[in-house]
Amino acid sequence: MKAVVLAAGEGKRLRPFTNSRPKVMIPVANRPILQHVVEGLVKAGIKDIVLVVGYKKERIMSHFGDGKAIGADIRYAVQDRQLGTAYALRVAKGWVEDDFLVIAGDNLIDVQMVQDLLKHKKGNAIVVTSSEMPSKYGVVSVEGEYVSSIVEKPSSKISNIISTGMYRFSPSIFNLIDEGIANGMSTITDVLQQNLKKVPLLAVRTSGRWMDAVYPWDLIRLNWAAMDFQGQQLAGAVEKGAILKGDVAVGNGSKIRSGCYIEGPVIIGEGCDIGPQVTIMPSTSIGNGVSIGPYSYIEESLIGDNVSLSSHTHLSHCVLDEGISSGPGLQCPADAATSRVDQEFFSIKIIGALIGESTSIGAGVVIEPGCIVGAGCRLSSHARVSDSLDNRSIVV
Repeated sequence: MKAVVLAAGEGKRLRPFTNSRPKVMIPVANRPILQHVVEGLVKAGIKDIVLVVGYKKERIMSHFGDGKAIGADIRYAVQDRQLGTAYALRVAKGWVEDDFLVIAGDNLIDVQMVQDLLKHKKGNAIVVTSSEMPSKYGVVSVEGEYVSSIVEKPSSKISNIISTGMYRFSPSIFNLIDEGIANGMSTITDVLQQNLKKVPLLAVRTSGRWMDAVYPWDLIRLNWAAMDFQGQQLAGAVEKGAILKGDVAVGNGSKIRSGCYIEGPVIIGEGCDIGPQVTIMPSTSIGNGVSIGPYSYIEESLIGDNVSLSSHTHLSHCVLDEGISSGPGLQCPADAATSRVDQEFFSIKIIGALIGESTSIGAGVVIEPGCIVGAGCRLSSHARVSDSLDNRSIVV
C-alpha cells in the first residue's frame, strides 16, 4: 500500500518559524515533524510514499531525497499553488492505483495510529480523535461506526471529535475530488461532507499519538511528545563532574563540560558545547552546533541549530529558531501571558519567548513572556521586549 503525505502548505499561524521553511520541516526533538510522520509509516510497513510539496519545497526534497536513508521509497508531486487539501490530493492522482492512505504531514503521529487505520481492509475511512480546540479543525459527527457530518472549522461548537487528516481511500476518491473542485470546493472535508450519503466513511478511533501545532507555543508541547526515546545515548564527551539524570541523548562531537546538570528527557545534537555549570531541565531539545555559556539555565525549551547563547542565560518554555546569537544575561522567563497572532489574542497558561531565526540579541536583554520576536531582528544590549516584533525589527 502507498501513502500520500500532504506537505505543501506554509503554516502561516506558526510564523516566524515558517519564514524560510514549511511547517512540516519545523524540528521537534531535533527531527522535522514530517520525518516523524515518514518514520511512523515505515515502522507500520508502508515504505512507498508520495510527498505532495509546494511552499519551500526544496527544504523537503533536499532533506529526504529518495527516502532510502530512512528506509522509504519517496517520490514527489508538486502543488504549484496552495489552494487547499483537495487540490493537494488531486496532484497525486497519477501516483496511486490501489487503495492508499492520506496523511497530513504537519501532524505528529506514531506507528500505532497508522496500524489502527490499516486494520480496516475495505472501504473509505477516517481517523478521528478528540480535541480541546475543535474549532481549529474539521469537526466530525458520528452515528454508529460511520461519519454523519464533517464541518471544517465551525463557528459554533458541534462536538470535540475532529478529523486527524488521516484517511484510507480507494482511487475512486479522485472522481469525487474532481467533481468537488469543479463545484468550488477546496478541502477534502468539504468533498467528503458533500458525498457522505452515497459514499460511507468509517470513523476509526485511534489509541496512537496525534498532535498538531497550530500556533508557535504549541511547538513546546510537540517537542515534549516527540521525545520517545529511553535511556542515555551518549555519543559525545561528558566531562567528569557533569551529572546526567534520566533519558538524555548527546550527539557526536558534542561536549558537556564539568558542573553541568542535565535532567531528561533532553536531546542535544551534534557539535554542541555546553557549559561549564549549565543546568538543563526536562523536555528540552538542543539542535546541532549550539553553544551555551556558563551558569545558564534552560527548561522545557526548543533550541534550533547553530544558536549561540552566552553566560547567565535563562530560558523557560521558549522556542529559539536557528542562527540566533545572544550576549550574556539573556532573560526569557515563563508565566501566564497574552500573545498575538494575526491580530488575534490568545491567553496562554505558561509561555516564554518565541524567537525567529538569525536574530541578534545584545547583553542583558529581557524578553517578556508571550512575546513573538520575528526573524532577523536586532535587539540592543539591555533592551526590554514587552510586545511581539515583526521580522527585521530593531530595538535599541
